[in-house]
Amino acid sequence: MSLLLWLGSQLSSCWSNMSILGVFLTVFALLFDFTKRRKKWKHYPPGPMSLPFIGTMLHVDFCNPHLSFKQLHKKYGNIFHLQNCWTNLVVLNGYKTVKEALVHRSEDFADRPYFPMYEHVGYGKKSEGIVVARYGHTWKEVRKFTLTTLRNFGMGKKSLEERVTEEAGFLCAAINSEGHPFDLRLLVNNAVCNVICTTIYAERFDYGDETFKKLLHLFEKSLEEEAGFLTQLLNNVPILLRIPGVAQKAFQGQKAFMDFIDVLINKHMETWNPAYIRDFTDAFLKEMEKGKEAEENGFNYNNLRMVTADLFAAGSETTSTTLRWAVLYMLLHPEIQSKVQAEIDKVIGRERSPTMKDQASLPYTNAVIHEVQRYGDITPVGIPHMTYRDTELQGFFIPKGTTIITNLSSVLKDEAVWEKPNEFYPEHFLDANGQFVKPAAFLPFSAGRRACVGEQLARMELFIFFTTLLQKFTFVLPEGQPRPREDGHFALTHSPHPYLVRAVPR
Repeated sequence: MSLLLWLGSQLSSCWSNMSILGVFLTVFALLFDFTKRRKKWKHYPPGPMSLPFIGTMLHVDFCNPHLSFKQLHKKYGNIFHLQNCWTNLVVLNGYKTVKEALVHRSEDFADRPYFPMYEHVGYGKKSEGIVVARYGHTWKEVRKFTLTTLRNFGMGKKSLEERVTEEAGFLCAAINSEGHPFDLRLLVNNAVCNVICTTIYAERFDYGDETFKKLLHLFEKSLEEEAGFLTQLLNNVPILLRIPGVAQKAFQGQKAFMDFIDVLINKHMETWNPAYIRDFTDAFLKEMEKGKEAEENGFNYNNLRMVTADLFAAGSETTSTTLRWAVLYMLLHPEIQSKVQAEIDKVIGRERSPTMKDQASLPYTNAVIHEVQRYGDITPVGIPHMTYRDTELQGFFIPKGTTIITNLSSVLKDEAVWEKPNEFYPEHFLDANGQFVKPAAFLPFSAGRRACVGEQLARMELFIFFTTLLQKFTFVLPEGQPRPREDGHFALTHSPHPYLVRAVPR
């Protein structure tokens, strides 16, 4: 009995010593980690003073964030920090900085931040689509499938080019029927959307179709809801979204747009035949049939609606907005429009439809299209990234989980790269011999692992639509109309203010 008591006392003493040692080691580890972190955070990027609760939000005009970033860039340099409430952000500026982050350290900056607002329109675990999905296995699987399937349905092939050419013909016919000054917005959006809709849903909308008008209205409203101070506040203080009615009111357009996507998919599923794959949606449905493993990899109904919504948005908004900028710049620079038309007449003529093979023989036209993308600055701040791990960039420490803003506007108008960054100047893309060149700082589609999946389609559409329009029409300002504004309106994308145009057949 005494032996047992002695053993007990020894064990108790040993346990006590181990506890003390454990506490000591824990405290030591915490102090070591604190010292290490403190040393790293000394190299955190500079930025404006943060206020309690709101952080640095008063320093940013969320209706024109790229303009605020331009001013902060001048004061704090190429890399500076901000704080939205409790969320840390780092803004990257200039070509060299953005390239180093997205290309040379691509995985470090490959993640996406969590957006609480998207939960209220259907985004969630295993159903994040491809644009805002977190970096990881599911995103990689869905992105790989998306790129492969789009290629199977013509991405980069002659079949899709023929579809774009056909749609360009329909667009010209619709414009030709306009006997008075008109706003190009609806017709151009209709044409561009038809290309991606036939690929996703095997459905095309006639010009003037009321269903399409409703879809466009809902989509534009959803974009408006993603910009502004309120959206940023709700995303950074998600507890506010639990207040009854707040989410429904703030994101009404987002919800309505996703409801419309549901209608398109459900209508599609009614005629689905697994033996006959018509489009992207059919291919995704077939992938879903593979069972639980496929579902775990992101192939479920909710993700189908997210991915197709992403493709619709990526395949329509930026391209149609770029074309509207293109026509606006032709109105404002008639001498450039004349040079483009002269080149088209010489190389193609006025009867044959343009093809992608003509691109190499139309250096000036190609330069104008690229300058529209650069100067129009369609996605000035891109989609936010997030650091996947602790990293360093140009001597600054950026911890894991930091939201990253890639200021693409500062890249496309980098004074160290472009001769006349704040002017519409197609010669940016021409060498001394008048041949087309593309500077490395031309990054309208971003770069790295999160580069736009629809870049190839967008480039094809921009060339064929623009060249066809200038081949068939001369765009002029209607008599008595004031000169259109050259500044734009920001709502996730940077689009021109509404303007009227007269299309004179050639």
